[in-house]
Amino acid sequence: MRSIAFISVIIILAACGNTQQQPEKESAAAVQDTVPVFILKQDTVKKTIELPAELIPYENAELFAKVQGFVRAMKVDLGDRVKKGQTLAIIEAPEVNSRFAESEAALQSAKAKWASSRDNYERLLRASQAKTPGIVAPVDLERNRNLMLADSATYVAASKQSQAYKEVSGYLYITAPFDGVITARKADPGSLVGSNAMLLTVQNNRTLRLRAAVPEIYTAAASISKNIDFRVDAYPTQRFKAVLTRKSETIDPGTRTELWEFQVNNSDHLLKAGSFAYVKIALERGTSSFIVPFAAVATTQEKKFVIRVHQGKAEWVDIRQGMTVDAGIEIFGNIAVGDTLLKKATDERKPGSTGFWVLK
Repeated sequence: MRSIAFISVIIILAACGNTQQQPEKESAAAVQDTVPVFILKQDTVKKTIELPAELIPYENAELFAKVQGFVRAMKVDLGDRVKKGQTLAIIEAPEVNSRFAESEAALQSAKAKWASSRDNYERLLRASQAKTPGIVAPVDLERNRNLMLADSATYVAASKQSQAYKEVSGYLYITAPFDGVITARKADPGSLVGSNAMLLTVQNNRTLRLRAAVPEIYTAAASISKNIDFRVDAYPTQRFKAVLTRKSETIDPGTRTELWEFQVNNSDHLLKAGSFAYVKIALERGTSSFIVPFAAVATTQEKKFVIRVHQGKAEWVDIRQGMTVDAGIEIFGNIAVGDTLLKKATDERKPGSTGFWVLK
């Protein structure tokens, strides 16, 4: 019986020894820090972005009355298509027509007076050139010459004034400045209008401008193709084509964007000016870049950085962030091809710390 009791005590002591050794082994395993890393490589950044845009008419003109008068006729209405030079409205202003008639009469009078004085001067000039001396006194010849020049100047002034009144009378006819459609009508026959009264709005919507504000970060990326496609809410299942035609070449300080303009052929008149659109733009960085996983960039209140393994120790490297793509983030900084970076950077891993770096 004693031997059995002794054996039981030995077994209990051995079990207690094992329970004390197990936490020691677990704590030793926990001390070993395994950190996934990767080797930095260069790549070309390619990205397609979708930006909000707006469709506007290629040409837009608000037509105002240039003289005060009454609308005698409105020859077009909302939605009518017009041709360049077509008469759209006629304004009645009797005083303008009267001034033009008076200027025409004054012009004819000045012309007749100038013709008469010119004829007198030419007659005296020929007489003064005769062989018989003293037929025309030099003072009379000079006086008639000055009179002819004065009448000539009066005729030129009357001609200019008549031309001005003629142009003013032409303002009574409102014509289309280009081919387009009437999108607004603000006056009816009989309405009194002045020089500040808008009568009609004409838009050329056969060709549309598609304008998109491109964020500054994307403006340096070269577009793979000038041909892009876009969509509008009115046709959710259909995509339309556009061609990049111009850029503003400046960054708006308020929005930090550059205005890009595309040209849209709207000969079928499906699209409406003023519509909201969504444009897809393919971008490609002109030079090779470094793309790292999103978790490889750590951000604090002071800076952004990645953690590089240098001589077996962690090292913080400040970086600047570029474009984001599906594969990760484009970064710039004091980094090079072949550097070993941590897949997950955090400010908890201090510079100079070590670990078991595992390439994954």
